[in-house]
Amino acid sequence: MALDVQAYYAEPGVMTDLSRHGDMLVGLPHDIGELCKVVQGVMVHVFWANAYGMSETEIAPRRAELQLRAARHLLNRIRELDPRPLSLARPLRKRILGNCRDFAILLVALLRYQGVPARARCGFGTYFTPGKREDHWVAEVWREDEGRWVLVDAQLDSVQMQALKIDFDPLDIPRDRFLTGPVAWQQCRVGGADPESFGILDMWGLWFVRGNLIRDIAALAKMELLPWDCWGLIDEEESKIDAKALALLDHAARLALAGDDLLEELLALYNREPRLRVPAVINSYPAQGVQHRVTLPQPEPA
Repeated sequence: MALDVQAYYAEPGVMTDLSRHGDMLVGLPHDIGELCKVVQGVMVHVFWANAYGMSETEIAPRRAELQLRAARHLLNRIRELDPRPLSLARPLRKRILGNCRDFAILLVALLRYQGVPARARCGFGTYFTPGKREDHWVAEVWREDEGRWVLVDAQLDSVQMQALKIDFDPLDIPRDRFLTGPVAWQQCRVGGADPESFGILDMWGLWFVRGNLIRDIAALAKMELLPWDCWGLIDEEESKIDAKALALLDHAARLALAGDDLLEELLALYNREPRLRVPAVINSYPAQGVQHRVTLPQPEPA
């Protein structure tokens, strides 16, 4: 039986299961724009916290919040900060610290809780620094009335929209403004894009694109990890990426770029290929020069 893609993405995965947090989810809106406001009302991006009025001395003791992977663990921390339902926006200092991936995964988790097909996408935004494609995550949501997937950036509130001079609808991001990992990989490999324009902070190049390609494929398989989580071919040194590895990555990117038509084949490749598949224990690099071995969250018991 062929995979029902919309049904697959309407169900949560390990990282997006909120089935035991119903008390926090009462009164949630069903409008996608309003759901984005809910996410913005309980989370503040660590890179933007100063712009909203948080000082570095306030941020520093709470950086452990950035290591939470599963949406249920995000909700546990949100509950600790303020036990009220998510539908009620928090004051700034009662919001959890997050990054772009956390905004995306929380939105995806809420949509899947409501039975709406949604998936997180890892790639690069072109709307942060002119001429750069910066590491970023967004959500991709199935718009039933139009029969298409749309890219949604739950991070972009009015403060960021104004600061970044955003000239598009963050609820329907143009495909040339956010490049998924597979798009970025193919552009660098065959499209003539400069790999050194892809990355973030002091990390740029094809090795970074390779990481986001694999993270995006894992996210399509409903394993949405942190931006600094590494495994398989992500963790290989550039000098060890041989022709065989490149062929695998090129093939995986082609399958991903074929869209839903070849999604089942992509998922099969992911599941049988240990260089792509997320293992139970990964390496994580939360800070420069720091490596942790991390055992990933398991599914909630039935």
